[in-house]
Amino acid sequence: MSAKSQHKNILIAVAGFVAVVIIVAVIGILALDRDPDIIQGQVEVSEYRVSSKVPGRILEIRVKEGDFVKAGDTLAIIDAPEVRAKMEQARGAEAAASAVELKAQNGARQEQIQGAYQVLQQAKAGLDIAEKSYNRVQRLYDEGVMSAQKRDEAFANYKAMEAQMKTAQSQYDMAVNGARREDKLAAQAQTARARGAVQEVSSYIHETVQTAQKDGEVSNIYPEVGELVGTGSPIMSISVMDDLWGTFNIREDRLEGLKVGSEFTAFVPAFNKDIKMRVYYIKDQGSYAVWKATKANGQYDLKTFEVKARPVDKLDGLRPGMSLVIK
Repeated sequence: MSAKSQHKNILIAVAGFVAVVIIVAVIGILALDRDPDIIQGQVEVSEYRVSSKVPGRILEIRVKEGDFVKAGDTLAIIDAPEVRAKMEQARGAEAAASAVELKAQNGARQEQIQGAYQVLQQAKAGLDIAEKSYNRVQRLYDEGVMSAQKRDEAFANYKAMEAQMKTAQSQYDMAVNGARREDKLAAQAQTARARGAVQEVSSYIHETVQTAQKDGEVSNIYPEVGELVGTGSPIMSISVMDDLWGTFNIREDRLEGLKVGSEFTAFVPAFNKDIKMRVYYIKDQGSYAVWKATKANGQYDLKTFEVKARPVDKLDGLRPGMSLVIK
């Protein structure tokens, strides 16, 4: 081989070595300049649904989507004529039960009491005459003037009048005392039952006017005015804007440094700002039925965890659905 060929081979080898060095350098630079991995989440908000216990027709909706409402504000009115009819029935039953209870408490009428009293006085007078007659016949019998037959008849008449007087006395006492204690208690129970029915229907009538339970923003309205809604059907959703948080799905090998109570910085693209957030919830997303504890090739499965965090400081304008980015 000539010197010229050897020189050429040396140049080719050097050029190849330089090319390899350049390629490795470029790869290293690209690896160093590579953007860091990011984890994206989004803003969530607490919501509650407004619904009624009674079926009816939407008579009026007093808010619009996007309106801010305060607790106690009227949101919607439902027309439920069946409930009003039940209220009339319940009030009628309550009035009837109250009348029966009043009758039991007051007892008999004054005329009945006066009549029982007159019968009692008559029985007492008859007993007094029968007792005197018996005593007179007894003395004559003791003197031998009256026969035993007459004495026995006078005694039987005396006892009969005594029983009649006791009967008249019990009738008078019953008229004065009124109904039995058990009857009074039964009447009271019937009144309480009817009053409870009125209260139950009143609660249903209250449900025809739907009010806000917490301050928040109307996020969705489902039925239109005039539509029928069933028991428990949602009428609208209210977002509690004071209760915002961020949700992130993070693979377990990226959880280093994240625990309940720890703080991190998240970027909000909507405002081009960073906000500090505090973790309050970490939970795994569950496992597939085919998940295995080990693998034959020495690798292992990585599970995903749901991480929830609340902003440390309030950021005005932050809304549900906005993106949050962790670098």
